[in-house]
Amino acid sequence: MCWPATKLPHSLLTPLGVHRTTHITPSKGRQAKKRKRGEGDSSAMSPEIPPAPELASYVDVGLANVSRNLQKLSGGSNVSTAPPGPKPYSVVFISRAGHSSAFHSHFPQMVAVASNYMPSSPGIRLVGFSKSCEERLSAALGIPRVSTVALREDAPMAKGLVDYVRKHVAPIEVEWLEQARSGQHQETRIDAVITKVGLARPRKGQGGS
Repeated sequence: MCWPATKLPHSLLTPLGVHRTTHITPSKGRQAKKRKRGEGDSSAMSPEIPPAPELASYVDVGLANVSRNLQKLSGGSNVSTAPPGPKPYSVVFISRAGHSSAFHSHFPQMVAVASNYMPSSPGIRLVGFSKSCEERLSAALGIPRVSTVALREDAPMAKGLVDYVRKHVAPIEVEWLEQARSGQHQETRIDAVITKVGLARPRKGQGGS
């Protein structure tokens, strides 16, 4: 599905893209860094880069980055008793176009497990978006391609978006996780299927006339 265009987070994320394209020079690779070191340090002449918008500390971008942070949230420590750190996610947006399902098939279970360790939270919502939505997010963030964007709790100016998502997207439910949470012993179930087995054909040279 494509998330409704009027509710996409691209307008929220635009300030991050403006800061990136205005103040951050794209990397030109290792060779450029070596050449710069050979020419001497010119940092004294470089203009001071202003700090990124406050929203930057509430947004994670990239499949590997978001997966790693979900794994931390699912590490077995209750967020309410863990040492102070980055806030947990409220919404995870993933692009389902142009990617094999192997790249994002782990997200539903990871989101469900991470939500399990936040009992006082409404739960992390998982939202898929299409190719056209991906292009809008890429333009908003000022990066070539966006596959995954995660928004943390209490992100500035994001309350309306998060409330809309929670109203229209249900939390992820994983049956085995609910059973494990109940703490009840699950009996082994064996489904017996009655079938007929035909007589084995005699091999050549055995029996027969």
